[in-house]
Amino acid sequence: MKGLSYFGAVLGGAIAGAAVGLLLAPEKGQDTRSKIANTVEDFLKKHNIKLNRKEVVDLVDDLEEVAAE
Repeated sequence: MKGLSYFGAVLGGAIAGAAVGLLLAPEKGQDTRSKIANTVEDFLKKHNIKLNRKEVVDLVDDLEEVAAE
């Protein structure tokens, strides 16, 4: 059970770190969000986590809001 919580923490940290890094890049917001969504989608596929494209975009939007705070 602890292994899953550690994996969730690592997953969340990796996604948040990538999102913050890309959000601070000097590009248009739409381009940045698209890059983040693609990166997250690739990560989820690599780790066999099932989310559809809309769920990935929603996750990226949530991460963007958290990073802005």
